[in-house]
Amino acid sequence: MSGRRARIIVLLGIDGAGKTTTAAALVAAERESGREAILLRNRSGRRWLARTSARFGVEVPVRWADRVETVVRTANVLVAQARAGRRDGLVVIDRHLVCQLVLRRVRGLPPGRVLPWLSARWLHGAVVVVLDVPAETARARILARGEDDESLEYLRTTRATYLEFAGARGWAVVDATGAPEAVLARLTGSAVLR
Repeated sequence: MSGRRARIIVLLGIDGAGKTTTAAALVAAERESGREAILLRNRSGRRWLARTSARFGVEVPVRWADRVETVVRTANVLVAQARAGRRDGLVVIDRHLVCQLVLRRVRGLPPGRVLPWLSARWLHGAVVVVLDVPAETARARILARGEDDESLEYLRTTRATYLEFAGARGWAVVDATGAPEAVLARLTGSAVLR
């Protein structure tokens, strides 16, 4: 390694905001410019859990779903943090522990003590960006990919929570409507990434 530290960008936002698409485009653009870049994804297992419970006709209690998702996401973020710490160049992290805190708020669960502490600690030094789209846009994108479904009410509540977190913590909010190229241009053209 050259002694440089990784520049870490964390992308957050509601389902259908374009986090994964934008993250992949950002990494590709960086590599095309001859610079090192890596994409690290932090899934929670929420889709898998929903599909599995639907397949067996069992509704998982909200607290149990949160426990499973928290363990899976925390393990994924821990691995991502370790990988990011050993890198040079750009590290784009798709989702983070904040996503679980947002889910807890939306589900009416308390944030707990450990998750907020870990979230703040592991985000220290990272550039955090919330990709923002109206709930209707997000739902149309979700339905188009055909993998899952989210209600407009859930998306509206989740969006409001992400925007509240961004405002309270000073995170950047980038308009993620439009084609992926336009979103990438807004992200890279923002003062946040300069």
